[in-house]
Amino acid sequence: MKTTLLKGTHLNSIVFRSIHVICITLLMITINSSCTKFGIEEGTPPCIIEKIKEFKKTPLCMDQKVDKYSFQEKIVYVFDEGSCGDDMSAGVIDSECNYLGHLGGLDGNGEINGENFKNAVFIKTIWKKQK
Repeated sequence: MKTTLLKGTHLNSIVFRSIHVICITLLMITINSSCTKFGIEEGTPPCIIEKIKEFKKTPLCMDQKVDKYSFQEKIVYVFDEGSCGDDMSAGVIDSECNYLGHLGGLDGNGEINGENFKNAVFIKTIWKKQK
């Protein structure tokens, strides 16, 4: 009688582990697809993802994009509003969503924190507006 109970307990343990593995797998798929669903590069910080979602809602230009750079020893993101106007600017935000400044615009600004942004190293475009 004890062996039957042990077999049942062992079976319950296997079922529980299988359910656990399935749940973790589904969670990982959901997390990964939430970024790709919006066309956002995987591994992007959550606050930047939220900023991109908001940025997408502003229907200014058809060539909006978000680029990732290395600048002043940290990763920064440039939210480029596009080229449909002469005075368009691009906000620069660090990976913790701190606003660092803007580039371009009416004043043609090219500096962030007193340094020329031409010193930044382009890494990749992490999002661009789908036409």
